[in-house]
Parts: sequence; structure tokens; C-alpha cells
Amino acid sequence: MAAWGALDNDIVSIINHYRNRADCENNFDEIKNQWGWGGYVTKDMARCRMLARMVALVYNWWTLYVRLSNPDSHKESITSRPLLMSSIGKLTHSGNQKKIKLTSQHRWMYKIAKLQSELCDFFDSIKSIAPQLNPINAWCRILTKAVSKFLKKGQVITMQPLIRSG
Repeated sequence: MAAWGALDNDIVSIINHYRNRADCENNFDEIKNQWGWGGYVTKDMARCRMLARMVALVYNWWTLYVRLSNPDSHKESITSRPLLMSSIGKLTHSGNQKKIKLTSQHRWMYKIAKLQSELCDFFDSIKSIAPQLNPINAWCRILTKAVSKFLKKGQVITMQPLIRSG
């Protein structure tokens, strides 16, 4: 009987490890299939590396943007791009200000508008104190919001500069 109890614990552990592995593989699958990182047909390694880095950079920026829009859940690009890029924008100039007006036909346009409004408010709050922040502190605030789901309540990301001894 004791052996069965250990086996039950191992099964739960195996299930958790398998789920974690699948979550990790989903990111690579998304980069390959949704972002075009499936390979390049050229023998020029410099171009291949440059394109791979560009895809990775755009993927990272998009993932950060989507996570900032909705920190509570990960959205894959196959769902987040139509959701957040289905709007038509118009830039207007008035006095010394520029405003972008977005019009959406998406069925979740009110949810999208709420997410975008909250994101604009967040960036406005950073912009209002930006002169007091150095770039590292500004990034820490942005990353704290982006990964707030994984942090304990009140926890903040901080980065210490690397000091090399001579």
C-alpha cells in the first residue's frame, strides 16, 4: 500500500512536469509557426542570424505589449494580433497635442478599449514621473506591471547594476 501512495505522488509530479514542459514548448511553437521563425532559405548565415534576431525582437516587444495590456493571462499571437490589431487609427493634431482615435469592429471592442485605456493610463503615470526616473527604474516599473501575475502582492522588480572588480 505504501508503494501506491508514492506512485500517486509521482503521477501528480509527472503531470506537473509535463504541463510545465508543454507551456515552455508553446512559446517555441508560437515563434516558429506564428512569427515565421521556421527557418530561412539562404546560405548566408549573417542574413539568417539578422532575420532571426529581428523576429525574436518583434516577438519580445509584442509579448511585452500584450502582457502589459492584460497581465493576468498569456495570449498567443494567433489570438492577440487579431484582437489588438483589428482597429483603424486616425492621428489628429490639435494645438500642441497629438491624439490617436481608434475605431474597432471587433466583437470585443469594449474590452479592448478598456485594456488600451488602462495601458495608456499606466504609461501616462510613468511619463508624469519620468524625469525623476533613470532608464533602469522606468524599465523596472514596466516589467513589474507586465509580470505582476507572477509576483507576490506588493513585490517590485529591481535591477542592481553589475559592478565588475578590476
